[in-house]
Amino acid sequence: MNALARTIYVGKHQRNLDSKNRLTIPSKWRFDGDTEDVYLALPDPSGCILVLPPQQVAKLFDKIENQQLSDDDAQELQDKLFSQAVSFGCDKQGRINLPEELLEHSGIVKEAIIVGRMINFRIWSPEKWSNIDPKANNDDLGKLMKRVNL
Repeated sequence: MNALARTIYVGKHQRNLDSKNRLTIPSKWRFDGDTEDVYLALPDPSGCILVLPPQQVAKLFDKIENQQLSDDDAQELQDKLFSQAVSFGCDKQGRINLPEELLEHSGIVKEAIIVGRMINFRIWSPEKWSNIDPKANNDDLGKLMKRVNL
């Protein structure tokens, strides 16, 4: 599969970080060319790491490119957001290297939960994920499905 094909990011995967802070991405989420810097990782306000794959990176790039340099709010947002971001690819074993700043933001130490979100994925600490695990309360899941018209 190439980077232009649609990869679907679904499921929950528990992984351990190795001694170099590398985390293995699920094999179903990998594609030819993912060894290049094609992903973008950002600190998510909910306390996890948001990972954007190539398709979403391209859309974000287009949006940023179209923002006016005279828009001070947009420029400030870009400074704050992208100063904390990191671009990366996978190594041949499907591992990504997470920088210390993002691990600190998310509270990830040795274990991580990778959660697919259809078009992107998030990386959570097990402790933070346990607070929102949808299996804990199926009533909430039903409400969410109604909210997004499923």
